[in-house]
Amino acid sequence: MILQTGMRTDLPAFYSKWFMNRVREGFVLVRNPYNELSVTKYRLSPDVVDLIGFCTKNPAPMLPYMEELHQYGQYWFVTITPYGEEIEENVPDRNQVMQDFIRLSKIVGIPSIGWRYDPILINETYTVETHIREFEKMAETLSGYTDTCIISFVDLYQKVLKNYPEVKSVGSADRITIGKEFANIGKKYGITIKACGEGKDLEPYGVDCSGCMTIETYEKALGTKLMIPSKRPLRNECACLLGNDIGQYNTCAHFCKYCYANYSRELVIQNMKKHDEDSPFLIGGSTQWDVIHEAEQKSYIDNQLSFLF
Repeated sequence: MILQTGMRTDLPAFYSKWFMNRVREGFVLVRNPYNELSVTKYRLSPDVVDLIGFCTKNPAPMLPYMEELHQYGQYWFVTITPYGEEIEENVPDRNQVMQDFIRLSKIVGIPSIGWRYDPILINETYTVETHIREFEKMAETLSGYTDTCIISFVDLYQKVLKNYPEVKSVGSADRITIGKEFANIGKKYGITIKACGEGKDLEPYGVDCSGCMTIETYEKALGTKLMIPSKRPLRNECACLLGNDIGQYNTCAHFCKYCYANYSRELVIQNMKKHDEDSPFLIGGSTQWDVIHEAEQKSYIDNQLSFLF
């Protein structure tokens, strides 16, 4: 199976010790975000977990544990943008994150790490020209340490509008200009530009619109063929395999203004006070009303095709 950690929070940045305690104990308990009394128990064993997917803005806290994680297949997306703390309040300096990206790439290998430059938003400070200029600087630094960059444009979800009411959608002309220029820069530095959930609009300009967390992405990282049961994507415009996430919403303290996973700063602070590094739950503990069920888990690796692959 593929285990995800990054759709609901940033585990490497804020909960690395907890995550490694879960790996050592061999299981994790996850509350259903839409029914808190429904709890899923996942075994954390390389016998059934083929690959762990990480999405983070700060991989540094996880770097000391990489040797312990070597028995698992991994795919890392590290988000690096040009925004300042007025938009990404607690995200570390981009230059430090790029150096940590390079360290991580040397550990897991280029097929197992991608750069995310998203979400792209336009305002008086971060103009189209600013994005193109800053993107090239970053691409030059990361060249040789990844062959993939994922881009997407800001989505005006209800939570985003609540926390960032002045944000505006990026128009079609600006999307095309950015997509085209990024694709050209990517070619210059050996980095394929992929679009996340943007349809096929940028495909004519050299952007790969086939998806970012696809089965092919995981197969490339593992160096083997996977036999994954058919699953519908979470979004119609998304071709990615994103299920089985062990994070929890309203727990990320980066406090990015465009975040879709936090309802409010106050709720995040309340939840983080309930975090216990030794608990099987990311936030809080068990209750007498919990209904716990074991996740159906099995390896997707097709050993018959692995040698040929």
